[in-house]
Amino acid sequence: MGLQVGDSAPAFSAKDQDGNEVKLSDFKGEKVILYFYPKDDTPSCTAQACNLRDNYDVLLKKNYKVLGVSADDEKSHQKFIKKFNLPFPLLADTDQKIVNDYGVWALKKTFGHEYMGIVRTTFVIDENGIIEEVVQKVNTKNHTDQILNKSE
Repeated sequence: MGLQVGDSAPAFSAKDQDGNEVKLSDFKGEKVILYFYPKDDTPSCTAQACNLRDNYDVLLKKNYKVLGVSADDEKSHQKFIKKFNLPFPLLADTDQKIVNDYGVWALKKTFGHEYMGIVRTTFVIDENGIIEEVVQKVNTKNHTDQILNKSE
């Protein structure tokens, strides 16, 4: 993957689940957990989102903002957020611009079937827009611990 610790995080602009435009520049001066996941309401993606939800207060106390990104549309994100009571925005990257800019749109293989999709990856971005951590082997059930243990 292209982006490394120390790189500037690529700027982006996307609609959240409510149609509001969200830009990375909106978070200047704040730490951002930008997590990319394959699909709303699938078992591993749900486990990851719920782990971040369950630890959201801890993340907020450490001054992190959480943003999820997938290629699903706003309506799909709305349902996912409502079903699991997610407290953070999910960005609709339906044209795959952000996933391409971050290098997480790639050839995947499942049961011998090859297809293009999002490789589950999390970027921790510091207050100045610099990537301070890249989590590529995401443990969906303990993702918050992965992030906090590396960042401290």
